[in-house]
Amino acid sequence: MFTQVRSRVRTAALALSAVVALALGAHAATGAVAAPAPAKRGPTSVAYVEVNNNSMLNVGKYTLANGGGNVFDVAVIFAANINYDSGAKAAYLSFNENVQRVLDDAATEIRPLQEKGIKVVLSVLGNHQGAGFANFPSQQEASVFAKQLSDTVTKYGLDGIDFDDEYAEYGNNGTGQPNDSSFVNLVTALRLNMPDKIISLYNIGPAASRLSYGGVDISTTFDYAWNPYYGSWQVPGIALPKSKLSPAAVEIGRTSQSTAADLARRTVSEGYGVYLTYNLDGADRSADVSAFTRELYGSEADFTP
Repeated sequence: MFTQVRSRVRTAALALSAVVALALGAHAATGAVAAPAPAKRGPTSVAYVEVNNNSMLNVGKYTLANGGGNVFDVAVIFAANINYDSGAKAAYLSFNENVQRVLDDAATEIRPLQEKGIKVVLSVLGNHQGAGFANFPSQQEASVFAKQLSDTVTKYGLDGIDFDDEYAEYGNNGTGQPNDSSFVNLVTALRLNMPDKIISLYNIGPAASRLSYGGVDISTTFDYAWNPYYGSWQVPGIALPKSKLSPAAVEIGRTSQSTAADLARRTVSEGYGVYLTYNLDGADRSADVSAFTRELYGSEADFTP
């Protein structure tokens, strides 16, 4: 019997050692042991944050009163830019001082969200300089920019890239007009570079209507696509399953609570899998957020400052 007791103690000790080793391994990889988020059933909720004015950490301040799960599943850093170097005649990825600060402070601005199970994605936007996703003149140039994107994801430990084809002002600085191959080449190269990361589409601009070229259709390359018009319902015209589409789009604090609730109710009733929100700030927006969480998840939203 004494031998059996010692055997059980040794087995328990080995099991405890294995748990500790796993925890230490997680700590070495991320800097902290990530606790899995409580399970949540319902659509994926997305929050864009204007980092010129607000902290990414706001996304992690909302949980469901019933069960404690994260309200938001994806946080989008808004936004990096695609700029144009007139001397080199090339597009390049650019960060304003606020985006750069968020990336440089990833340990305090990004990792806390990821440790809660929230994915963090970088949105890329035109910047009035003529460079855009839709006017790369060659496959090689599109691939060069794709590598800048994927290198950024790797360097800062991000979960993906979001494309927003606005404000490019195609033709400025002697740049070309949109062509049919550019965005296909760009997204194809980016997916090859980061097969397991998120690529999402803010469904607007010339790029969004040029998803097929030379027998290659990139529609199914995207993880998500969403309606870009806040306070409205519009199904993105892209060949993705409903589970990856957000026809609903709301601006928190500006879209009325009744409209947010109606759009959430329709999201569930029509079987769509994503709900898009924009401009989450640092105020207590639990009333606005609860307007859609009640419909999406059957729960109020709690805010923790």
